[in-house]
Amino acid sequence: MDYTLVGTDMHSHLLPGIDDGSPNLETSIALIRQFKELGYTKLITTPHILWDLYKNTPDTIRYQLDALRKALAEYRVDMEMAAAAEYFLDDHVMDLLRKKERLLTLKDDLVLTEFSTMHQSMSMKNILFEMQMAGYRPVLAHPERYAYWYKKWDLFHEIKENGVLFQLNLLSVTGGYGTRVQEIAQYLLEEDFYSFVGTDLHHEGHMARLQTLEVPEKLQELLTSGRILNSDL
Repeated sequence: MDYTLVGTDMHSHLLPGIDDGSPNLETSIALIRQFKELGYTKLITTPHILWDLYKNTPDTIRYQLDALRKALAEYRVDMEMAAAAEYFLDDHVMDLLRKKERLLTLKDDLVLTEFSTMHQSMSMKNILFEMQMAGYRPVLAHPERYAYWYKKWDLFHEIKENGVLFQLNLLSVTGGYGTRVQEIAQYLLEEDFYSFVGTDLHHEGHMARLQTLEVPEKLQELLTSGRILNSDL
């Protein structure tokens, strides 16, 4: 795959030791070098904010971003680095919104969001609405991975029509997350749902799969169409 068509990756877990992604600086630097070899020029890494497991805040994320930037400069790795967050939409995020605390954004008002991939959230629509009322545009990470929405196409359309943007995990198109995920991704590609593509890279195994990714026709068409907004970030 020609990753120069994407340019900016806007979903990864490269800050060392603060979630289930890279465990240390050495691993982060090695993965970023490989991103550069693939053709990426900018990485917006997005550690989890999932309060039961990863109690990250803007301060903890910025601290680790600064440390990573310094290490990249020391090792002479030329990669533009930024950080936002992947917000698990739960009571903690509702509390942040009620307190009017500023969320970390990909750019401007764009906030990367997720729900459980195992169990459907009963409060999903309400939280997304509250985010929009607070002035944010939710970007739903890997909607194809919510396999419990399999063939519930009307629900996908409703979410999109309500102003939520969709982000494709590139590895979803390979079947790496299962055939149902792959089938949902294919449908969303055909219906032109996606505004962003991301790697959601956590570890070397993901990188190895990215290095050999075979791009289906619909994804190639999307990447060359100019409709993907990664370059605007």
